[in-house]
Amino acid sequence: MDTRRLRFLLELSRHGSMRAVADVLGTTTSTVSQQIAVLAKETGAPLLEPDGRRVRLTPAGRRLAEHAVTILAAVEAARADLDPGAEPAGTVRVAGFATAVRRSLLPAATALADHHPRVDLRISEYEPHEAFAALLADDIDLALTYDYDLAPAVTDPAITVSPLWTARWGLAVPAADAARARGENTGAVFEAFRDHDWIVNSRNSADEDVIRRLASTARFTPRITHRADSLELVEDLIATGPAPAVGLLPSGRALRSGVALLPLAGPDVRQRAFACTRRGREVWPPLALVLGLLAR
Repeated sequence: MDTRRLRFLLELSRHGSMRAVADVLGTTTSTVSQQIAVLAKETGAPLLEPDGRRVRLTPAGRRLAEHAVTILAAVEAARADLDPGAEPAGTVRVAGFATAVRRSLLPAATALADHHPRVDLRISEYEPHEAFAALLADDIDLALTYDYDLAPAVTDPAITVSPLWTARWGLAVPAADAARARGENTGAVFEAFRDHDWIVNSRNSADEDVIRRLASTARFTPRITHRADSLELVEDLIATGPAPAVGLLPSGRALRSGVALLPLAGPDVRQRAFACTRRGREVWPPLALVLGLLAR
């Protein structure tokens, strides 16, 4: 059913004559008659009946005219919602890793609440592969993902990727063992801890790929014994684990006692954060607003 034809029927219910409808809509009486006749064929029900020299709506026509009020109002609301010049309104579904949610999304959520209360966020914590799958399934509108410059992620061509920020990472080690390292050369730092246990992420392989690549340059295979998604748990395993263990953590992090963070240079280890959307979806006003806030 072409919703534009509902306008002809609705105006006829209001004005009572083809001529009046033609005047209101700026067309001819024959066009009004033709459009309502086509609408009757689309619905499979007679919409008009003779009333002397004029016509009037049948009971089915009156019911459809009542529906037309709701339908056309919904169409207008949708157009307003998608109008780039209108105040953004709608629910934006976001999934991302915890650091990006805390660092980028929560400040944006505060700005939305203060200045754009008609935009609502729905937030889920996902690792990148989970967020990409949800994005491609259209279960979310925005994915906050990450990779490492030494292990870049491969994304689907249907996804638009926008950089957010970059953070250096170092090697977290037991504080009592920190003096093993001489300088910041990444290969030498890794070599100093070749006999330790190694900790990697339990839900994403990116940091494990980085560790294995760097360990190979130091000519050893890391003994990966622990897998943890929580950075706090990584620290606990390093400080109080059953055997000496090490793992990657972001630089500048306030560490618990018993843990030291050694800088890595040559090569650096950098985590890169991204905002990802389905291609073409980024122009939707509520999503465009959120993306703009994230980019600040």
